[in-house]
Amino acid sequence: MEKISIYIVDDHQMLIDGLKAIIKSEKQFELVGECTFPLLAFEQIQLLKPRIVLTDINMPEMNGVELVRKLKPRMPGTDFITLSMYGERSYIKDMIQAGVSGYVLKNTGREELINAIMTVYSGKDYYSEEVAQALEQSPVNDLDINTINLTEREIEIIECIAKEMSNAEIAKALFISERTVETHRKNIFRKTGTRSVLGLVKFALDKGFIR
Repeated sequence: MEKISIYIVDDHQMLIDGLKAIIKSEKQFELVGECTFPLLAFEQIQLLKPRIVLTDINMPEMNGVELVRKLKPRMPGTDFITLSMYGERSYIKDMIQAGVSGYVLKNTGREELINAIMTVYSGKDYYSEEVAQALEQSPVNDLDINTINLTEREIEIIECIAKEMSNAEIAKALFISERTVETHRKNIFRKTGTRSVLGLVKFALDKGFIR
């Protein structure tokens, strides 16, 4: 099995050291980088192209929301997991809208962190129990349209989906890989809060993303 490359960005070295110990104890994981300075991490992540990035939210220079929002469009093959002490809906909403695939609280145990990484790596979203409860009480998809930031590529893919094109057909038409199409689709459903192709197309038409 190919190892899952992981990068950690957090402004607390002690937390990074703890995460490193967990990652290095798992044969399927490979730590490719770490940084306590978000601006430097922003550059390193683009060079190293890790499969998973673990990031905090509140950091100096650049917070986690901005970091993910800027990196995600450039790196569709990388998934981001928030590791934070904040479980309030506002933080969760901001990170999900930025493009994270997982949100885990810092009081989580070793097994849950490993589970979160493996779940996100498999193409699914992962939220710790407290985060999931917050989302159930006040769903993230109940959002103002102005908070939904779809990229030009994502809108192109929605247009293709509306034409009932398969992932393979979309990949061929846009000169990208099927895996990249799948990643974009996942991000689109997460951002729009829709769960089916019909719901997505209706949402995109209603909100004016496509015509």
